[in-house]
Amino acid sequence: MAAGAAPQGAPTVEEQEEAAGVGILLQISMLVLAFVLSHLLRRRRVYYLPEASASLLIGLIVGGLASVSNAQKSTRRWFNFREELFFLFLLPPIIFQSGFSLAPKPFFSNFGAIITFAIVGTLIASIVTGVLVYLAGLIHLVYRMPLVECMMFGALVSATDPVTVLSIFQELGTDVNLYALVFGESVLNDAMAISLYRTMASLRTNASSQNIFIVILRFLENFFGSMSTGVGAGFISALLFKYSTLGVENLYNLESCLFVLFPYFSYMLAEGFGLSGIVSILFTGVVMKRYTFSNLSEDSQRFTAALFHLLSSLAETFVFIYMGFDIAMERQSWSHIGFIFFSVIFILVARAANVFSCAFLVNMVRPPQRQISRQYQQALWYSGLRGAMAFALALQSVHDLPDGHGQTILSATISIVVLTVLLIGGSTSTMLEALHVVGDGNDGRRPSSLEDQENYEGNNNAGNIELGNEERTSTTSNFKLKLQEIQKNTTSLAALDRNYLTPFFTSQNGDSDDDEHGPTDGAPRRSNQLQDLESHGLPTRETG
Repeated sequence: MAAGAAPQGAPTVEEQEEAAGVGILLQISMLVLAFVLSHLLRRRRVYYLPEASASLLIGLIVGGLASVSNAQKSTRRWFNFREELFFLFLLPPIIFQSGFSLAPKPFFSNFGAIITFAIVGTLIASIVTGVLVYLAGLIHLVYRMPLVECMMFGALVSATDPVTVLSIFQELGTDVNLYALVFGESVLNDAMAISLYRTMASLRTNASSQNIFIVILRFLENFFGSMSTGVGAGFISALLFKYSTLGVENLYNLESCLFVLFPYFSYMLAEGFGLSGIVSILFTGVVMKRYTFSNLSEDSQRFTAALFHLLSSLAETFVFIYMGFDIAMERQSWSHIGFIFFSVIFILVARAANVFSCAFLVNMVRPPQRQISRQYQQALWYSGLRGAMAFALALQSVHDLPDGHGQTILSATISIVVLTVLLIGGSTSTMLEALHVVGDGNDGRRPSSLEDQENYEGNNNAGNIELGNEERTSTTSNFKLKLQEIQKNTTSLAALDRNYLTPFFTSQNGDSDDDEHGPTDGAPRRSNQLQDLESHGLPTRETG
């Protein structure tokens, strides 16, 4: 064989380049088809086939056609999906946009409930799922795995991604507090699920660290270390843009470039410290939207918001297409059908334990007019779809777990994502109408506008006094007092943000919360940089 010649049967360089070109063309074609189909479905108000479901179906159809044709191997090579691409370029924009699109006022108004569902609830769901899978394996009902691996599976499938449900919420006009609960929980529970998964993975590899206190310490180190890295990067960016006055000097390109680079700086910084870059970039998105975004010029605000929304839409659509494509192409995905079937049942049970127990805790400290009704609890339970984050952690489990256990978890997770998105996502509009939580049937006891939330603090305090004066047993009263103290702390956090953090990190004063209503505001936001431009006599879009 001549030097440099390709081994017999191996594709030549020209064939590899041709396959790469065909693969890129195939991926772009499916993305175009997915966006066009999604637009037509939204225009026709077809709620039983949401955008994520349409992307999944496109992947399933193309993968199914390829699997029955003679071009399966070449198609598999064309659609080569590398995990490095996913973790470095697809997942970060999705997670950053989740934190960046949080509306501050409803988020902080429901902060106590969101934290309860995201942290306590995710912990409950992970434990319930892991234990049920382990017990089912002991009685040979499903594929048997060690307890730690079952807990890893429980952690990764507890990450919810209700993007399909939220889009329908917006279309049908759901109450802003229900939207904030579902969205806020899904954002923060990603961070919790990642930290739980990494903690269980480290526990499995280090058998000597079985001490429960070491496990808890590692979890806290990973979670709060990653969160601190993200929050710190966000605060640094806020101060940089506050004092650099790039918008005043018409350096819009430089301003936008720096803003786009900060999320990846946060991601790589956390990874360099051995922490979770995904958790870090999530909290960077929350902080940058709250503090940094208002320090940008109006043109940069418009550009960066559109850019991150674009990148997130492209990445998430591609992920759903790939999942549909993969489940059609990989024949071994159905080798453990019992594990997949019972896993779906277990996550529904775990989701119920999560939502109803956490809602009970939240309602113990909320006044009657702000309690989470049974209809809202059922809507929260129904909104627990799985998506990109669960898929990402399942991909990681293939490398973390031996003996094909990771592949079994990946197959089960992809199937769970497909089933929840197609079945639950497609029936969301019917469920919301049946529960009377949309449109004119919405319960009037809860505030229906963001302005009504300004009275939350007073209502909470009054409700807490009433609850404290009720006749209860001493144990119940002490438990309620502790929950009420937590509720007061969340109110103090909102006051800290309004009185100290916002004035320090932005060019606004503490009363600027009304500008943060997000999509419900009719008037466009006027940034401080815009006022600076006008004061310097520079032209703006409003002054010409």
